[in-house]
Amino acid sequence: MNVLALCSLVQLSVMATTTDYATAREQMLETGRPMVILVGADWCPACQQMKSSVMPEVARRGRLRRVSFSIVNTDRRRSLAQKLMRGSSIPQLIMYRRTASGWRRSQLTGAQSVERVEQFIEAGLSDALIEPDASTTAKARKPNDPSMRRVTGGGAR
Repeated sequence: MNVLALCSLVQLSVMATTTDYATAREQMLETGRPMVILVGADWCPACQQMKSSVMPEVARRGRLRRVSFSIVNTDRRRSLAQKLMRGSSIPQLIMYRRTASGWRRSQLTGAQSVERVEQFIEAGLSDALIEPDASTTAKARKPNDPSMRRVTGGGAR
């Protein structure tokens, strides 16, 4: 019973950090906060693992606090999913972020570990230009800031 209650609580925490796509996109455009989207389907075991195990743990560890997070179901939002996805494999974890050189897109395809998702998010945050606001703890960076770097390798394209 306690394990079941804990699992439910963790899933609720990820749902609390999940917004619909339109709201997450609006937050990204207004604040510069990166947007992370999990694209998957109910019938896909790897998608369900990402949705019910991996992303709730990432949320529990606080890694979703500095991004706008949304889940897009390929069956319910087929047109949107097709616009977002590169390739047809799911799940896809996609990140859009504003950088000194313009908007960038990164992607992880397939089931991922909690640690790999955290690395993906941190790498994206490290080169994102984020506007200061009360809802984020990240500092705004100027476009000529030499500490900014691009995400490379590891399938994060």
